Amino acid sequence: MLAVLGFATLASFMLLVMRKYLSAFTAIMLTPIAAALIAGKGSRLGDMIMSGLETVAPTAALLLFAVLYFGLMMEMKLFEPVCQAIVRASKGDPVRIVVGTAILSICIALDGDGTTSYMIVCSAFLPIYRRLGMNPLILATLAAMALGTVSGTTPWGGAATRGISVLHLNATEYFVHMIGPMALTSLAIITVAYWLGLRERRKIDNDKLAAYKLEIASGNAFEPVKADWRMWFNAALTAVLMVLLVLEIADLLVLFMVGFVIALLVNVRVIADQQELIKRQAVNAVPVVILVLAAGVFTGIMTDSGMIKAMANAALAVVPEGMGNLIPLVTAILALPLGFFMSNDAYWFGVIPVLAESAGHYGIDPNEIARAGAIGQILHMMGPTSAPLWVLLGLIKTELGDFQKHALRWGIPVSLAYIGFALITGAISI
Repeated sequence: MLAVLGFATLASFMLLVMRKYLSAFTAIMLTPIAAALIAGKGSRLGDMIMSGLETVAPTAALLLFAVLYFGLMMEMKLFEPVCQAIVRASKGDPVRIVVGTAILSICIALDGDGTTSYMIVCSAFLPIYRRLGMNPLILATLAAMALGTVSGTTPWGGAATRGISVLHLNATEYFVHMIGPMALTSLAIITVAYWLGLRERRKIDNDKLAAYKLEIASGNAFEPVKADWRMWFNAALTAVLMVLLVLEIADLLVLFMVGFVIALLVNVRVIADQQELIKRQAVNAVPVVILVLAAGVFTGIMTDSGMIKAMANAALAVVPEGMGNLIPLVTAILALPLGFFMSNDAYWFGVIPVLAESAGHYGIDPNEIARAGAIGQILHMMGPTSAPLWVLLGLIKTELGDFQKHALRWGIPVSLAYIGFALITGAISI
């Protein structure tokens, strides 16, 4: 009963959002609440909602200050020199621009933080996409796939870290076997980017493209940026934040709170101007925060009601008794839909241990279950419980349903390719 209700809830949410019957904010709250009432758990509804909110509250606060910090950096044109260098290298060719988007996204994703990755990629490429009339959903799709592949696989990226900790694994033993599949999947993303770039090249008006190439060649495509002492300070501060982030010296929330205060004091000295800047950036920050909190409601109800566990057990039950060796493959396949709809905490701490325990009865190494689980991160980055996704949608100014209709047509094949690469390289076995 709970499993059926859980799958029905997920299907209802997708239908409501993709057909635009409800906004993501309302659908992500109303569908699990309705499911809980149907399941007769209305008396626990308040506790389940609070449990979910407690889970995502630190993430919501982190995103608030991360958006404020990078919004300030963008206003101060910190990333403009990088953008201009990329523009010159692309020479105005849509194929190079799209492939460059994929390569930069893959490289930036190594830092493990989704919000940072999306903001840097968008600051570099979004103005170019808009200038040429290219589809910004291409940028968003490539950035999400790159983040899911790289950040979702590396032991320091957050997702796999949960699996390593909950299954008590050695990070090196887990990761060494995933380098090959991760690299091959990255090449698959670049191949998709090349194909999408060719399509965009054919769509763009030749006169507009020729004019833009001429602007780049003449140096008129952008205004020169003066690298004063504040820009150097901002670059150093951002670099220090990234180093501290990777070294895990302090919690991300603390880093971005302190970093934003320091950057604000250095770059905006007048109190009235500081308040105005916060108001301007609140337009981007507030929608992200409320959507993350709404996702917490979804996660809390689905997890505490038992629907998530029931869904995982129901899915695992389809594996015949004599085919226990297929559990790693089944885990990888299940990781796609479950990763899409579930928060990483619920998925890695609730579902993966169940699958690992089942696999243990057949002598299967828990490392394989963790690797198989990480494959679902590409679709997780496109799902409603991925907090950084709401930042990305705000940057490209699009709705969740429109993004998912475009992104899933590429995210699903690349995820399936990832499974194939993992099997070929022996990262997971059958």
